[in-house]
Amino acid sequence: MLPLLAAAVSFAALHLIVSGTGLRRVLVAKLGEGPFRGLFSVLTLITIVALRRTYGAAFATDNHFYWAWAGAQHAAAPIMLIALLLAVPGITTKSPTAVGMEKLLASDPLPRGIQHVTRHPFLWGIAIWAAFHVAANGDAASLVLFSTFLIVALIGTRSIDHKREVALGDAWRRYAARTSNLPFAAMLQGRTRFSFRELGVWRPLLTLAVFAVLVSVHPLLFHAYPLPGMAD
Repeated sequence: MLPLLAAAVSFAALHLIVSGTGLRRVLVAKLGEGPFRGLFSVLTLITIVALRRTYGAAFATDNHFYWAWAGAQHAAAPIMLIALLLAVPGITTKSPTAVGMEKLLASDPLPRGIQHVTRHPFLWGIAIWAAFHVAANGDAASLVLFSTFLIVALIGTRSIDHKREVALGDAWRRYAARTSNLPFAAMLQGRTRFSFRELGVWRPLLTLAVFAVLVSVHPLLFHAYPLPGMAD
């Protein structure tokens, strides 16, 4: 379990401390924006690979089960679809919350597509995915792994908001006034209105395709069947 904990702490520290604090500005000043992003991406990939490998070892050899959610397979499809309906359009929609896209507010200051739901759709998709796996698995190794992604995703939304406000000032505050961090909050408060036209047909279709692929490869990659009847 210790290697998994070490990998989890490394991943969290990389995102919450190196990227989420003033340390990022110091490193960018020394390395330059491009080299910093490149190094950060490499380190992120390394920590994700380490998480995957140490999780597998901890799950098989040094684990403890606290609970079992008998209905997890029946809940998996709708919950994972919700997560993907945030994450996939979030990745495919230009957003001022994305890395390197801060200047987008100058040319396109209004929220678009999935940003009407939340200005952090990808991170909320990750948070929902991680929270479901914590609840569904109920073992120590899964608690460490998926809680790490959950915490980083949720804190990451607040960290990005703070960094954008500091860097962009009034331009960011105008954008934030028409969006929300919490999904659907701005819509329920009447500060924005969802547009299916802006979302486009292809994004939901791509989401369904990604869902189908993930369901198909999940047993091969993780030795677990995500939907009822798959093991028959």
